[in-house]
Amino acid sequence: MLAAHGVSFAYDRGAPLVLDGVSLSIERGGIVGLIGPNGSGKTTMLRLLSGTLKPASGRVTLDGADVGALSRRHLARRIAVVPQDTHSAFDFTALEIVLMGRYPHLSAFELEGATDLSIARDALAATGTIGLEARPFATLSGGEKQRVVIASALAQASDVLLLDEPTASLDPGFQLEIAALLLRLNRERGVTMAVSTHDLNLAATLCSDLVLLKGGRAIAAGATRDVLTRENVRILYGVDADVADHPRAGHLIVVPLARVE
Repeated sequence: MLAAHGVSFAYDRGAPLVLDGVSLSIERGGIVGLIGPNGSGKTTMLRLLSGTLKPASGRVTLDGADVGALSRRHLARRIAVVPQDTHSAFDFTALEIVLMGRYPHLSAFELEGATDLSIARDALAATGTIGLEARPFATLSGGEKQRVVIASALAQASDVLLLDEPTASLDPGFQLEIAALLLRLNRERGVTMAVSTHDLNLAATLCSDLVLLKGGRAIAAGATRDVLTRENVRILYGVDADVADHPRAGHLIVVPLARVE
């Protein structure tokens, strides 16, 4: 459905490549995790997938069509992005933030109508934030802000969600809440997702497949259970870790033990 074919990218002419010949594929209804250390190219890959950046070489396709040939409005109707930074420079309410997701479906100078309002409130309900609709966005907690931003992406009515560090800076309770929300949206609504994260346990919880990035290259890709191994954690992060099934969690758990040379 959404795929990168040997993409390379540098932010400036002559600068080192941030991504170098990376390929990945996100099938409809799947959840693919992008994991790797700082500077490995995870966020850049999400920007390439969303069409906000163009690869220096290679291509990104959506249902076989080159993303670079599609209009911004068409892309926004198909792909929604949940950024790591959820701050707003203006004093919008939660409902107003979610209504912004309807913009790709409005013509020039058209205002939101009753249908848009209904869709926005459905998205708030789906993320458990309907009771926050009148609250100023700036007054919400970190977890509440993240759920409202995800609601805005749902209101966009896109096929694909691209999420950049969706649980960064959240406490364990909110991390579990966001993970449960994303799983529910995937299972009940069939939302396709790509998730950039440092949290290996979140990746193990959410993702059917992983792409491991280091130094701008994909060092491994495939089913989470095959790729998330002790050896790969050591290669990625220089950390010795136990990677094993947890009987109560029902998925792999990663426990870092020590830094290794």
